[in-house]
Amino acid sequence: MPEKLLPVDDATLCAETFGTAGDPAILLIAGAAGSMDFWQTDFCTALADAGRFVIRYDHRDTGRSTNYPVGKPGYTGADLTTDALGVADALGLARVHLVGVSMGGGISQELGIRHPDRVASITLIDTSAALPRPADAPPLPPPAERIQALFGSAQPETDWTDRAAAIDRVVSDLATFGGSVTLTPAEARELVGRFYDRTTDFAASQTNHWIVADGSLPVAGGMADIAVPTLVLHGTQDPMFPLPHGEAMAREIPGARLVPLPGVGHEHPPRQVWPIVLPAIIAHTAGQ
Repeated sequence: MPEKLLPVDDATLCAETFGTAGDPAILLIAGAAGSMDFWQTDFCTALADAGRFVIRYDHRDTGRSTNYPVGKPGYTGADLTTDALGVADALGLARVHLVGVSMGGGISQELGIRHPDRVASITLIDTSAALPRPADAPPLPPPAERIQALFGSAQPETDWTDRAAAIDRVVSDLATFGGSVTLTPAEARELVGRFYDRTTDFAASQTNHWIVADGSLPVAGGMADIAVPTLVLHGTQDPMFPLPHGEAMAREIPGARLVPLPGVGHEHPPRQVWPIVLPAIIAHTAGQ
């Protein structure tokens, strides 16, 4: 379906739908600094062909959604959370199944505990606990050294207005976060090129989310209070949130189920594991 510009609070968010309205709705939520493009079209159509109404959308500052000056996001992390339900509202959807990667998984957890009447289920992909864990829960492993180095050291300045340089930088970062099963270099360049060409201000897309990343509102309750059906999909080679993060969520959310993704890093599920991911999501979202 053609992309739609939806009014959501004080922003306009770009969304695209697949399948038949009235089928169980799946809202796909990308990670930080990522647009809807990271949910590949073939992935969305496969879910739609299984009888799901699938929605992907651009976060603020990505794709064709409202953008803000670099370093001056006119929104908070809480806005990024409520935007997801705002997209559902704009499409007239009373209940949705949420599927979120990384930051999108954190958003899914928050909405699952805040709005269980609106959330039919959550699927958490390569993320970690966004809510308080049990007091006696063991600590979780830190990011791999290569990720700590990426965040902890000054990176060379990238000219985000230079298309080739910007694509090179993001493709390099994707490889750093990826596992042994990941996008091919050609796939990564094609995806990032599409992301770049659709985004109003690419510098803002790669900057502003990190400014508001910790700006969510306090939530009453913890991981054990999530009462919506939960599926955890987690890469066995995730360098940002190593596999024990996924195991902990599956253990601490009542009734949650863990499906490991062999060889996958911290990324949207690559095509090689779709035979695992798609049936798991389709089965998990079978109910309204």
